[in-house]
Amino acid sequence: MAFLRCKRDPCGVICLILTYFSVFYADYVVIQYVLIPTYSDSVWCSLHGAVFNLILLLLLACHFKAVFSDPGMVPLPETAIDFSDLRSQPSRINERGCEGWTLCSRCETYRPPRAHHCRVCQRCIRRMDHHCPWINNCVGELNQKYFIQFLFYTGMASLYSMVLVVWAWVWRIRNERGGGAEKEGEETPSKHLIVAHYIILLVESVLFGVFVMVIFYDQLVSIITDETPIEQMKNRLMIRDRNSLSSSSQQSHHPPHTRKPKLALLREVFGRGGITFALRCSCTEKAFTYLSEELHFGG
Repeated sequence: MAFLRCKRDPCGVICLILTYFSVFYADYVVIQYVLIPTYSDSVWCSLHGAVFNLILLLLLACHFKAVFSDPGMVPLPETAIDFSDLRSQPSRINERGCEGWTLCSRCETYRPPRAHHCRVCQRCIRRMDHHCPWINNCVGELNQKYFIQFLFYTGMASLYSMVLVVWAWVWRIRNERGGGAEKEGEETPSKHLIVAHYIILLVESVLFGVFVMVIFYDQLVSIITDETPIEQMKNRLMIRDRNSLSSSSQQSHHPPHTRKPKLALLREVFGRGGITFALRCSCTEKAFTYLSEELHFGG
């Protein structure tokens, strides 16, 4: 069932292939053209190789979890909803103690507060942040931790590879200056290939590193402020049109949620240990809360 969560979105599939290709290419260049030539006779070769591959292993594990984990999909009803009786639905919802629940016309089901419909997944997602093509999945309440872990390890791998490449490049320049012309002539055929790999890996590391760190910062701000990008956009629109009738209807349709302390918000995403980047599952408590709400609403 987990593999069914990988959507058949062409853009998402291309991004997945590009992600895994970039990871394996970086590992190939670091091992073959950086560590072995530079630290072949030193224990640093094994040490750097083990640390770098450990980071890549954690990166891939978190990416796999973010791709195939349930982001918090609202289950579809077993029976279709009678849309002709919509006027009585709000009172029925309030009687069940589920204030703030709304009706999704696309899924034809009730959705809890702060849930939004994803056009790509074609499902409502609890506390939906955005649909990310790099994981070919939505970032929601139940998989946001793995997505942030993936960003963190990608940033670490990018920074680590940049440092290794720059150091290997400096070592090669010093070695060529100190070596004889005969040795330099022997290395000329492979020199251009090595430099090309260095440049490609540096460009890849800079692009991916800057990209993921910006998203990483945005994710942390979204958690601390307790507002997803969708909610931030809606709040800006309501502030801009607060004197119009449409904005007042939106405020009554989507009541504001209660703000929590920053530490509590971080614990909701990362678990009681705070921002821990271990691979333990921190979504069990959310899943039980999620199921209890659904059973309470359907009971």
